[in-house]
Amino acid sequence: MKVYIKFLLAKFIKTIIFISAIFFLLILILNIIEEINFFKRTDVDFWYPIFLNFLVSPSILIKIFPFIFLISTQFFILNLIEKNELITLKNFGISNLKLISIITLISMLLSLFIIIFFYNFSSKLKYIYLDLKNNYASDSKYLAVITENGLWIKDEINGETNIINAEKINGSVLKNSIISQFDKNFKILRYIVSDNLNIENNNWIVNNPIIFSGNNRLTKNKIIFFTNFNSEKINNLFSDLESLTIWDLHNLKNDYISVGYSVKNIELHLQKIYSYPFYISILVMFSSVIVLNIKHKKPKIFFILSGIFFSVIIFYLNHFSSILGMNSKIPLMISIWLPHLIVLIFASIGMVKVNEK
Repeated sequence: MKVYIKFLLAKFIKTIIFISAIFFLLILILNIIEEINFFKRTDVDFWYPIFLNFLVSPSILIKIFPFIFLISTQFFILNLIEKNELITLKNFGISNLKLISIITLISMLLSLFIIIFFYNFSSKLKYIYLDLKNNYASDSKYLAVITENGLWIKDEINGETNIINAEKINGSVLKNSIISQFDKNFKILRYIVSDNLNIENNNWIVNNPIIFSGNNRLTKNKIIFFTNFNSEKINNLFSDLESLTIWDLHNLKNDYISVGYSVKNIELHLQKIYSYPFYISILVMFSSVIVLNIKHKKPKIFFILSGIFFSVIIFYLNHFSSILGMNSKIPLMISIWLPHLIVLIFASIGMVKVNEK
């Protein structure tokens, strides 16, 4: 590896680590307030919210890494300019375009490491975080999972435990369902079998149920079954995909397909993961172009504020595009890649001007 590449690699990575450490510290400070507020009425040791805070913070850091790279790039190039190292590099034949190419490649490699290793590590930590925190949640007695054997729901209400298994889910309707009801000692009370359950609200409409209680068998046209669940709550329970590794997401996607459940959330999340290295690389190019095209006599605060401004604009552009994808206004893949393409176009235009300098 050439000396100048080693120099740029070490300097750029140090800048990213420094900026990341600052943001990680801010995450810990801001998030600890939420954790303390959650446990304020709970009898737990003072260190427990702090411990949970450390578990969830890496997954938050993953979300803001693209903007950490954007701001780090600004500081990196400004530091080269202030120390006249940019002029030295140009004397050795390193043009602005070549400089951007080098740090973009470094960013691509670092972001691949983040996705392959750090993302999966942070998702495991968040899974532990959610599992531990759920023990203190007001709805900890409720559980819903999707497996290859269908949708499973555990619901405790009025001293009874209901275990619901449905073969398929179609919008707000459960198909081929069995409700097993147990008393507080977990002794079976009855089974309710139905081909069609409407779960739009907490008062489920069980159509044409067959009720087995002991040796008795009863058939009715319709009954109302009260639970703590409805279709919206079930959807929300499956919305936190950040606690799953990439392999878990693919397995979950197959399970969703087997029960007829929508996989849009998973496909959108996977596309975000796949595009992550390209997203970070494009932002590094974009940030480099901004710094090298602006007069460097401006104070550092100007570049910091400009970095925050563009980060916010790009964030809302991505968010708006994702909503269009989820609502089927545009294809999911396009909803993820289109904002990246827009930023890349602006970066490419700026690269032409940078190359002329």
